[in-house]
Formats: sequence, structure tokens, C-alpha cells
Amino acid sequence: MERITKNQVKHVAHLARLEFTEEEIEKFAFELDEIINFAEQLNELETDNVEPTSHVLDVQNVLREDEVKPSLPREETLRNAPDQKDGQFKVPSVLE
Repeated sequence: MERITKNQVKHVAHLARLEFTEEEIEKFAFELDEIINFAEQLNELETDNVEPTSHVLDVQNVLREDEVKPSLPREETLRNAPDQKDGQFKVPSVLE
């Protein structure tokens, strides 16, 4: 198996606009190589009879029905607004 080289780490660091010392590059080359070696071990597992899943646990969304509930009156909601117009919050424009 091919090892991660210092030149590859330097190339990726350059693409990401990161600067590393020579010691950091050496450290990252070793660590990235270890990560890839660990991930490669997964290729050795027998997965032919394993059903594909999107999550290891049986997860379901827990949703509730929408309910209309009382809310604050508009006047009270706008009372602390720094600026308002026609019963709505007025904010600075962010578009040119």
C-alpha cells in the first residue's frame, strides 16, 4: 500500500491555504497514513449479507401535529422594536 508523502501533505495544505512547519508536515503525513490504513481495514470485513442502512440505530423523526396557539398581540411584540412601519419590524436593507 502506498504511503502518504510529505509532498502530498504540502500540496493539500497549499490548496487549503494552510501553512505548516516541517515537523507538522511530517506529523500529519504519519497521522493521515495511519487513518487511511485503519479505513483500509474495513475493506477486509465480510459485508455481503449486511443490509445497507443510513443509520446504525432505528431512528425516526418525532413530529407533532401543528396546533394554533395564542401568541403575543402585535403591539406588544413591536413595543421594543428599534424601528417599525405598518405593524412590521423595519430593518436596514441588505441588498444593493
